[in-house]
Amino acid sequence: MKRGTAVAHRVPFVLVGFDRDLRVSDWNERAERQFGRSAADARGHGVAELLPLASGDWRDLWTERDDVPPVWLEHADGRTWEWTVAPVRQGDRVVGVACYGADVTARATTAREAELEHVMLRVLVDNLPLVVCAYASDGTYLYVGGQGLAATSLTPEQMIGQNPLVMFADNPDSVQFIRRGLEGTPTRMTIESLGRWWDSWHIPAPPDNRAALVSMSLDVTESHAQERELRAKLELIERQQRVIRELSTPIIEVWEGVLVMPIIGLVDSMRTSEIMDSLLQSLGRMRAKFAILDLTGIEVVDTATANHLIAMIRAARLLGAEGILTGIHPGIAQTIVTLGVELRDFVVHATLRQALKHCLAAMDGPRRPSGK
Repeated sequence: MKRGTAVAHRVPFVLVGFDRDLRVSDWNERAERQFGRSAADARGHGVAELLPLASGDWRDLWTERDDVPPVWLEHADGRTWEWTVAPVRQGDRVVGVACYGADVTARATTAREAELEHVMLRVLVDNLPLVVCAYASDGTYLYVGGQGLAATSLTPEQMIGQNPLVMFADNPDSVQFIRRGLEGTPTRMTIESLGRWWDSWHIPAPPDNRAALVSMSLDVTESHAQERELRAKLELIERQQRVIRELSTPIIEVWEGVLVMPIIGLVDSMRTSEIMDSLLQSLGRMRAKFAILDLTGIEVVDTATANHLIAMIRAARLLGAEGILTGIHPGIAQTIVTLGVELRDFVVHATLRQALKHCLAAMDGPRRPSGK
């Protein structure tokens, strides 16, 4: 092929021409600027030597047809070029090809990212219990897809072209949810629809798009049922714990005006607070004159708990009742002494029996005749 015979005018593309042996015959000014070689240096050399490829083969561009679609080649320098190829003829014989190239690196990067995003979306939609939708500005479904639809009675064909604001008019939560998204407010909600529970996101699309809103709904029916079951179990446990606490600190009216509260088990600040509340309410309700706190069932308390026990006795006194401590173990006594509490103002007995005798004596005292 004669040099320069491919074109005799300037073109807004890189022009690289080569013969059947892949020797360069044409190399225009744009090729010189893009690839850093003059036409004189390029002509006669192999195109694969001058323009090494990261993938593909220059031989694939050889053609004798005039309707070959453009080809993308990744060059070794990291750029992607789109080459449009035309055969060069001498008479009826093809003697070479003229390749018109444009740097499409940015477009190729965008296309690869779009392809990857499409693949990821398809993998998620086809394998997870999802429903993905796109809406027009009036709410009409433009796209509906996802494995999550299999658990419902609807198909994409039944939904595309329909308006969910009409379809789900009997579900105010769904309608309001969609309206907020169409108004431009990103929204997330767990909602019941089509007999299932969905964790749904409504995300407004960027302006000037065919879709005004995109939504993704994950079927969480099973986890929602498990959550409700777990919540019911926790509520049952809380009720059982309340019963256990009440049983472990019962308030017994052993005599008219005499209450006994035996304290059993582990006692901490939270429990003593509950004990105080229960005791004071009982004192106020029964108008009792004596409140006996029997500590026989506990051996050790911390300083905060000891403070609460002392505070209970003082609070009972404010309600007009005499507080009495019984069954104090040596460890508890040591803690109370460490606090520096003066016990001369408190009634303390070694046993519950002694405390009851004290209460009966105090109640009988005023009724005894003088001198007896």
